[in-house]
Amino acid sequence: MNKLTLKEKLLAYCVKHQEEAIRQLQEAIDDAQKQANDYGAPKDRYDAFRTKMMRQRDMFAQQQAKANTVLNTLLKIPLDRPFDKVEFGAVVITDKQQLFVSAGIGKIEMEGEVFYAISPVVPIYKALEGKIVGDEAQFNGMKITIKDIF
Repeated sequence: MNKLTLKEKLLAYCVKHQEEAIRQLQEAIDDAQKQANDYGAPKDRYDAFRTKMMRQRDMFAQQQAKANTVLNTLLKIPLDRPFDKVEFGAVVITDKQQLFVSAGIGKIEMEGEVFYAISPVVPIYKALEGKIVGDEAQFNGMKITIKDIF
């Protein structure tokens, strides 16, 4: 599989993952709202159940807003330009692991290989940021060598 195809598949996986998270959060929001509506009007101003359902709904809505932000960020990753240094949107192959600098989604198993979708704010990214193929970085006492970037 060529590098562009691999990157497209990684990005598609991450986008699908975020879209699913957004869908599940919408279901949770709808469920909390339905429970509050089914319960009826507040019985008094200290109605704990209804207040709890509204807080849950608001919490899920905040999580959904963050998930939408991550999705919008993923959709900004360029697939039409090559990367020659570690930066947002790059796939980085090291002697230790394979990273996709995109969003903090975690482990992705694809076609017998393991990749880690990481956010540009995590410490390992900070250790590798701006490096090019052949450069070395220190992270958690380990020496990491960059083998490929695309």
